[in-house]
Amino acid sequence: MLKLSEEEISERRKRAKIIFKELKKLFPDAKIALNFSNSWELLVAVVLSAQCTDKMVNVVTEKLFKKYKSLDDYVKADLIEFEQGIHSTGFYHNKAKNILATAKIIKEKYKGEIPCTMEQLVELPGVARKTANIILGNACGVVVGIAVDTHVRRLANLLKLSEYKDPNKIEQDLMQIFPRKQWNQITFLLIDYGRRYCAAKKHDHENCPLTKILSNQ
Repeated sequence: MLKLSEEEISERRKRAKIIFKELKKLFPDAKIALNFSNSWELLVAVVLSAQCTDKMVNVVTEKLFKKYKSLDDYVKADLIEFEQGIHSTGFYHNKAKNILATAKIIKEKYKGEIPCTMEQLVELPGVARKTANIILGNACGVVVGIAVDTHVRRLANLLKLSEYKDPNKIEQDLMQIFPRKQWNQITFLLIDYGRRYCAAKKHDHENCPLTKILSNQ
């Protein structure tokens, strides 16, 4: 991993401070866009969101959560039928297999409760650090890292907060420059910014709000 000098870290922290302040002005109510009513539903929704928009996941889970109301419903679910219910989110074979396998582990190993440590969560099928960070921050009130999705990864590079492409290395860079109390929210601020102003598709980037503000620093 690239070793930054204290001066470089200091510069990035100044940049991060400006970015957070401006994003809070643009999105004072930034929060997770996925719909859920309990920790288990959050886990299901985040697993479904891989390579899929939150909007589509919310459409799918609106029906799914009415059909499968308890953890036991997932434990007893028929795989083929469950696949049909989540088909629109893509990669549905793996997602269905992982979600139903995880349901059994949660019931048998954790007595129906979602575990609230990074180590336990990343052992669950289909749960990597990004998913675990979102569950910890939004269901457990535990913040140990920063969830790096495609928006966060792209904007971290674009806003010169990290040179890496690997989400885990980007996360380590961001953890160095944002205060811990901002770790959970910075993910959703950057996601909202990416969606509203600075999309991956070609656009007038010079007129994006942060571009203009940062160029004047």
